[in-house]
Amino acid sequence: QVQLVESGGGSVQAGGSLRLSCAASGSIFRINTMAWYRQGSGNQRELVAKFTSVGTTNYADSVKGRFTISRDNAKNTVYLQMDSLKSEDTAVYYCNAELVPSGSILNMRYWGKGTLVTVSS
Repeated sequence: QVQLVESGGGSVQAGGSLRLSCAASGSIFRINTMAWYRQGSGNQRELVAKFTSVGTTNYADSVKGRFTISRDNAKNTVYLQMDSLKSEDTAVYYCNAELVPSGSILNMRYWGKGTLVTVSS
């Protein structure tokens, strides 16, 4: 069983910062891409930031220059540092990993349960 567990969500005032963490655990052979998505009220889930296995990163235009994704491969953990938060960043943030479970040859996609970030203006 593979699990992704997020932490670090909460409430903050506009202009503030939060750091999200997501740890992958279980029988994992290799983790390829780790990413953060978010879903605000009434909106579709959208990609926020992605960190590939070769070290490249991608960001949604709306968060470029404010959010930073990083990854600790030794801990199977991905982080999202969120600075200069705006009210429109309010959403449930989901961790996503594309990985190969132990004993498998398939690259599979897993999701965390999400953590709520609320930014008040």
